[in-house]
Amino acid sequence: MDDRTGTEDEGRQETDGARRREPVFNLPGVVIALIALCVGVHLIRTLLLSQPADLLVLVHFAFLPLRYTGGYPLDIYALLSPVTYAFLHGSVAHLAVNMIWLAAFGSPLANRLGTGRFLLLWTATVLAAVLLHFALHPYDAAPLVGASGAVSGMMGAAARFAFRIDRSTGKPGFAGPVLPLPLVFRSRIAVVFLLVWMVVNLIVGLGSGIGGTPRIAWEAHIGGFLVGFLGMPFFDRPQRRTRSGW
Repeated sequence: MDDRTGTEDEGRQETDGARRREPVFNLPGVVIALIALCVGVHLIRTLLLSQPADLLVLVHFAFLPLRYTGGYPLDIYALLSPVTYAFLHGSVAHLAVNMIWLAAFGSPLANRLGTGRFLLLWTATVLAAVLLHFALHPYDAAPLVGASGAVSGMMGAAARFAFRIDRSTGKPGFAGPVLPLPLVFRSRIAVVFLLVWMVVNLIVGLGSGIGGTPRIAWEAHIGGFLVGFLGMPFFDRPQRRTRSGW
């Protein structure tokens, strides 16, 4: 018996086993950082700050449309809050849902785009969410908080790949070129996802605020989603030309 053959076989088996045993939480660093920031901010607000102090945090860092239309002097917070609102959440459930979806959709996007482009996409979707919300509710005094607009943008961007994932590198990322819109609408999985997302968003959004339930800014979700869906080609990094079945 050749010892080298046995050793090679054992080594091949170990390698194959390692490939099969991918870590459960294989998240990109930028996604982990965003989740940690959102969770950390919420823990500080709920465990360390008094109610008056937390109210000041909301006044300064949540997005308040009335800040811009109510005759108040514009300050540094008027510039910061269209971004910082995304790191504030109204409850543990609100935070948990957003972070779960951020991990699910943000991870393959971050692996595809890289840290810099992913953060640009995050920022664009966050701003688009508040822009549409402001356009429809310019005199609203209620604070807008949460990463839902950005997460919706991640979902919209994912649809431009018809959810195709490449796992060959050990870092799952969306594969292939960004699909042109006609091809997206020829993909059954993409069309079903888009329809379900829109219907659920409208039902949940329009049904919120009734009977004392918290109001959900569903329009902001649409703003973020549209930028992710329509703007994905501008954020994607150049890809090598490869054969595609599309």
